[in-house]
Amino acid sequence: MSIKTDVVIVGAGPVGLFQVFELGLQGLSSVVIDSLPQSGGQCTELYPDKPIFDIPAIPECTGQQLIDNLERQIAPFNPDMHLDQTVEELQKRGDQDFYLKTSIGSEFECRAIVIATGAGSFTPVRVRTEGIERFEDSQLFYRVRDPKSHADKNIVILGGGDSALDWALELAPIAKSLTLVNRTERFRAAQSSVDKLTAMAEAGDANIMMGTLNRFVEQDGVLKELTFVMRDEAKTEKTIPVDDLLVFFGLSPKLGPLENWGLALERKLVTVNVSSFETSVPGIYAIGDINTYDGKKKLILSGFHEAALAAFSIMQNFEPDKKVSVQYTTTSPLMHERLGVSSGDT
Repeated sequence: MSIKTDVVIVGAGPVGLFQVFELGLQGLSSVVIDSLPQSGGQCTELYPDKPIFDIPAIPECTGQQLIDNLERQIAPFNPDMHLDQTVEELQKRGDQDFYLKTSIGSEFECRAIVIATGAGSFTPVRVRTEGIERFEDSQLFYRVRDPKSHADKNIVILGGGDSALDWALELAPIAKSLTLVNRTERFRAAQSSVDKLTAMAEAGDANIMMGTLNRFVEQDGVLKELTFVMRDEAKTEKTIPVDDLLVFFGLSPKLGPLENWGLALERKLVTVNVSSFETSVPGIYAIGDINTYDGKKKLILSGFHEAALAAFSIMQNFEPDKKVSVQYTTTSPLMHERLGVSSGDT
């Protein structure tokens, strides 16, 4: 049986979550679908412990703290989250209705869709050494979920970007040993991070190597050693012990089924009307990093603004004969009612 709602939001990142809030203020119901097993998008997947400094009225918070706060903010609207699945099928039914079906068979009927998928679904660029994939999630990791789980271990990090350097700096103090291996002498990280790790290496608190993973050694199903081909003229090999291998080669964005929705695209981004954030398909909106327009800035702050305007536009399209006016959460009894607060609470 299909789940019926006013709006389906595709994407549970910060902008998608805030869209729940803005729709709720308009009195509209929504469900959220996301390919990840948890809400938060890039904030929880890529930088849950990294500080964010440009959210209004929040001088500093981590990615996870931002998501936790957003989830508290949208709680009055009882968000209906459908995670760990992707939208595989979209049908237009009549003038205003849509039907969606996900990868696990969940079905939805709605009157509008908001795409808030960031730059699409992200998959890590994987290490290509044959056979090593069987250690994934046991000793081979493409993200750090709990830094403490890597304590007192021989850690090897592959990569030369910000994620690789940031995690090397954070994990080195708690590791038994830490070696960062980059394919070249050129790093793609902040120079300050490179300088810090270089200083740690000079002090004997970390190791930096330039080379390419060639093969590995396992014993009784446990990854024990990694052998690298070094970037010297002789192409010498170096073998080092490993307990945990962390790979940060970057992420590959994929639009997936969205590419087949008939939306006007520009460089794999969805073009929108900047007054409403409606796409070329009536009833489908796009907010956040997935959209593009003249002057677009890929900021969480910008996505919040887009979510607010999209909510007003959706409500206006649902009730074209009425003027959708702005009501302020500070003074509006209707807003207080929808938020579940009384006038005495404000």
